[in-house]
Amino acid sequence: MGISLDKAFGIHEAALRLRAERTQVLANNIANADTPGYKARDIDFKSALSNAMQKDGATSLKTTDPAHISSGSGSGSSSGSGVAGGQVELMYREPNQPALDGNTVESHVEQAEFARNALEYQASLKFLEGRSKGLIKALKGE
Repeated sequence: MGISLDKAFGIHEAALRLRAERTQVLANNIANADTPGYKARDIDFKSALSNAMQKDGATSLKTTDPAHISSGSGSGSSSGSGVAGGQVELMYREPNQPALDGNTVESHVEQAEFARNALEYQASLKFLEGRSKGLIKALKGE
């Protein structure tokens, strides 16, 4: 019986890649906080992760009866770089208090989202670290 690393690590590999990509988007927002007309963007993490997992085949469902509902795949226009070979949809964030120059970046919101994203990235990384240590112990027979 072979060990499938995709099954061993689950969604955390794709989650790490998406979190890294979201870090770049949030960093761009923070860097352009004073750029007139700049529109703050973000990634809908939940739908992007769902799409990445469907493209990897990790969540494909088997229909054994014609009356079953298919799992379907997300649709819609997307832009940006891809995770797991797919596209990540970048959304524009609506500001609570719009600026006169057309900039929609709210520094405090972006910094809070950046910090939360970093914590969630670290959590996924720690989980993967624990999983890999467990696999190494299993391979060594400990």
